[in-house]
Amino acid sequence: MINPPDCSVVVITYNDAVRLPRAVRSVLGQSLRNIEVIISDDASTDDTERVVRELQREDPRIRYLRADVNSGGCGAPRNSGVAAARAPYVMFLDSDDRLTRHACKSMVLEIERTGADFVTGQISRLYEWSGRTQHYYPGLYARRRTVEGIAQEPELFLDSFSTNKLYPAELLRRLPFREDLYYEDHVFTTELLCTARRFAVVPWVVYLWHRALERNEERLSISLSIKEMDNVRHRIRAARLSDDILRGNGLAHLVPARQLRFLRQDLRVYLNPLPSRDPAWAEEFSSLVRPYLAEIAPEAFGLIEPVARVCCGLILDGRTDELVVAARSLNGPQAAPRRAVRRDGRTYWGTAPAEKMDITSLRMAELPFTAARLRHEAAFTGEGTRVTLTIRTYDPFGVLAANPGWTAFLRIKDHRVPLTPREQDDGSHLSEATVDLAAFRNGPLGFGGHHDPLVGIVRADGRVTTDRLLVDPSAAPFTSAVPGHRVTVRAEGTSAFLRVQWRRGGLLRPVPRLGRIARKAIRRVGRADVKLRVYKGLIKVVPPRRDLALFESDVGAGYTGNPRYVYEELRRRQAPLDVVWSVTRARRNFPGDARLVRRMSWRHLWTMARAGYWVDSHGMPLAYPKPARTRYLQTWHGQGIKSVGFNSPDLRADFPGPREQWRAAVARWDALVSPSAEFERVFLPSHGYEGPVLRYGSPRCDVLVHGDDEAVRRARDSLELPPGRRVLLYAPTYRDQARSSGRSIRADLDMMAEALADEWVVILRPHPVERYRVPQHLRHFVRPAGNYPEVNDLMLASDALLTDYSSLMCDYAITGRPMLFLIDDWEEYRHVERGVYHDLPSIAPGPCLTTTEELIGALRDLDDVAASFAARYIEFRRMWCAEEKGHASAKVVDAFFGPARPPAGAPAVPPFTARRPIRLPRPERSPVRLSLPGRLFRLSLPGRLFRLSLPGRLIRLSPPGRLIRLSPPGRLIRLSPPGRLIRLSPPERPR
Repeated sequence: MINPPDCSVVVITYNDAVRLPRAVRSVLGQSLRNIEVIISDDASTDDTERVVRELQREDPRIRYLRADVNSGGCGAPRNSGVAAARAPYVMFLDSDDRLTRHACKSMVLEIERTGADFVTGQISRLYEWSGRTQHYYPGLYARRRTVEGIAQEPELFLDSFSTNKLYPAELLRRLPFREDLYYEDHVFTTELLCTARRFAVVPWVVYLWHRALERNEERLSISLSIKEMDNVRHRIRAARLSDDILRGNGLAHLVPARQLRFLRQDLRVYLNPLPSRDPAWAEEFSSLVRPYLAEIAPEAFGLIEPVARVCCGLILDGRTDELVVAARSLNGPQAAPRRAVRRDGRTYWGTAPAEKMDITSLRMAELPFTAARLRHEAAFTGEGTRVTLTIRTYDPFGVLAANPGWTAFLRIKDHRVPLTPREQDDGSHLSEATVDLAAFRNGPLGFGGHHDPLVGIVRADGRVTTDRLLVDPSAAPFTSAVPGHRVTVRAEGTSAFLRVQWRRGGLLRPVPRLGRIARKAIRRVGRADVKLRVYKGLIKVVPPRRDLALFESDVGAGYTGNPRYVYEELRRRQAPLDVVWSVTRARRNFPGDARLVRRMSWRHLWTMARAGYWVDSHGMPLAYPKPARTRYLQTWHGQGIKSVGFNSPDLRADFPGPREQWRAAVARWDALVSPSAEFERVFLPSHGYEGPVLRYGSPRCDVLVHGDDEAVRRARDSLELPPGRRVLLYAPTYRDQARSSGRSIRADLDMMAEALADEWVVILRPHPVERYRVPQHLRHFVRPAGNYPEVNDLMLASDALLTDYSSLMCDYAITGRPMLFLIDDWEEYRHVERGVYHDLPSIAPGPCLTTTEELIGALRDLDDVAASFAARYIEFRRMWCAEEKGHASAKVVDAFFGPARPPAGAPAVPPFTARRPIRLPRPERSPVRLSLPGRLFRLSLPGRLFRLSLPGRLIRLSPPGRLIRLSPPGRLIRLSPPGRLIRLSPPERPR
């Protein structure tokens, strides 16, 4: 052969003619062109051969091998493919899956670069019915590396696939696949890991594992044929053979790590659907698995999740009935046990303490009331349009007993039915409820979707905790016809919780299709370019209302920040302004009487065009010009060490479009609130802003200066902060290259909970763009506060702040309370990520830490640590907080909207004197912004109106050369011909 291929891809198939072309084309489309495809057909009886011949006519790189007799597994066709391979490297592909486009090329380059014995990459499940992808154990592939033998990283036993790897062909010929076993991958991978001196791991996805909705039992793959008991036998046999291989290669000490793979992955495949199996199946399954579980090293059980360990314990004890109950808590609602017992500070599943029944780490018994866990099991019957539920509630952690005076309800959608639970002899509570499905209000267009009924327990103080209802997985669904709908009540998911599904019928059936058509038409009419054109036309013909103000905070997300406190100062003064707030769907915390408008709706655009004032904290819609006579107060939302403006990642690249758009957006501002001189030094040049600056501090920080006991009470009550514990506010900022990933939560919260839960409680406040859900087992220690509406409350309620690079540090310094900085990625953040203006370790008013262990140590000795940073804390406050005197709201309102009317007898506002001449603009130029000490002016051409920022009156320029009197009285301005100098002069000393 003159030019052998660089890589051979062996595609194994059996009776999969429909999906085979997709798999083959994923190989033919590889960026590595010098490749061969070997289709190894395990004696298919469908149209596979015809399909392959057609593919061969399209591309000569395809070779076809066909077995005479089906082998019943994957080992034989893979071995046949390896024997025929002509390339030095081989990959495997199943006919129902795909390779990513650069898989072969990137893996070949990696094996040649590293000299590894093989390369393994990320595998990703692709759920065909939704298009969603899910990485397989992403932590295994989090970083690119070379591993010096499996003993260095035994957790890689979890990667038992043969399809996400590239191998030297000669290695595969020495390690053939077993042909008498379903799970030959497991045994082969164990032999491979024993043989390999070193192997490479790459973090990118190389293999797409397709998961389809299988409706034909005969076509189920081996990995999905888990209902067959023979499937269980083969998996256990593969596990035992793998253990023996390790022992035979002198690696007996790694057997527990490989057995952990069986507990974490293989066993869960059968436990997850166990609740839906019949009792005989569950009994036979337990009898098959029990002997192998008895062989597993005890330390392996301690490394799996608690409920899975409980299931193992129940299998070993032969308690199959209880096993089915426990298996329903593995997924879905992850329901609480029916009963639990606490002993010596530990919590156990069931009625007696036992090592494998220990569920202390779930912390279910220590949750705040609103997160408390009860177990609700229900049976349902239906007649006509009525559904009757019989609900048995178990209280394993004594929540009901600890909260006398509680009441209960059943909620489906917005329908609420009171419950009257009756205590039973076994300690459970029994209640009944009847729901008329015809009584639900679905609106004139009906409803298509589902709702999961909840049982709520209401404490005497009004707090509520809710849980879903578990039902018998084998319960027959109940379907009822109600006006315009068919409603089905059924069990959902492997854990079988109750679901009510609505489907439109009759005249309402076309509604979804008509709705899609209507939404498409609305989107067409409401396209961004259409709205912008309409808006630009509006501002040319519609005069602004001087008594209308449009406010917005956090791009419409809430009633918070500087705009909130400016608004409240205006309300306190009873200013004659009609204020409208721009909001998004996720709006929160607005006063009941606040006027709201949906951001970017047509009404919002009309309000933007009509408003005489704009006030916001981030930026009004960027492409929208400000009406000529509207005044825009930009309050901004923070200051700190991070790069901003044209130095930020979004704008630092030299692309004219975004930069010009932001430059135009900044040019709209008529005044900018400045919290400090340091803020001005950095912010003004980085945004190209040259207009008036209001140097009075931040309105939002006034409350931090004065304190607010009601805010503290409100935060402690809302977050259920336990008395007697210190409160740590953890507020990290996001990472630009990993938004919404949760990676900004860099502290090990599990480690912190283990060490500090008796003394501290953590309020977790991620950045608004971040997405992170606090695991249930940490809710006893961590209070999620991402949706808490006002961060000032959290700062006032806390005893210390933990952050990284968040601008919150500058506001928090006003409180004088300790701050700690977890900056384990400091070098990456300042050089690769966001970039900074200050060297945080040299100016931080608290310790800069790089590990959670250091953080725990600092919190345990916080008073001494804080004392050691006292001097630096003073300097930090001087840099960022010098202007925060507690009256910024009043002064900003005075400066921008005009001062409050002084009471009778109050002294007049003191006069001012300009210190240097001011040049008028030339007639042909646009209006310019000029600044006088203490007074701000926008000067237009002669004869036009201009506004004095203080006190805010409108005057008309007289013909050139005339004198006019400004307010406050006592200062004259002489208007010279355009372009000449003018000087403010006292009346007693006219020019």
